[in-house]
Amino acid sequence: MADEAIEPDATAPNPRTRLMNEVAEQMDAIESDFGSDYEIGRVITIVEVTGPDGNVGLRVRAGQYPWIALGMLDFAKKSLEASMRG
Repeated sequence: MADEAIEPDATAPNPRTRLMNEVAEQMDAIESDFGSDYEIGRVITIVEVTGPDGNVGLRVRAGQYPWIALGMLDFAKKSLEASMRG
């Protein structure tokens, strides 16, 4: 897979604002798909973080048992792979 650099979001001047914008866009997409009658279940966040020294890391936060989080991540991976095929 090619290295896919993402340009910084010019409308998000700081990291906190950028993350909040991402969450707001996700909520808009959920409301578009499910209307107004839905519940949010388990949530996993994965954030790529570049430190001031240029080192890149991933921050993963999952508020459930590890095996549930792994199952959700496996499902997400398979969903993304399927969307790339068709």
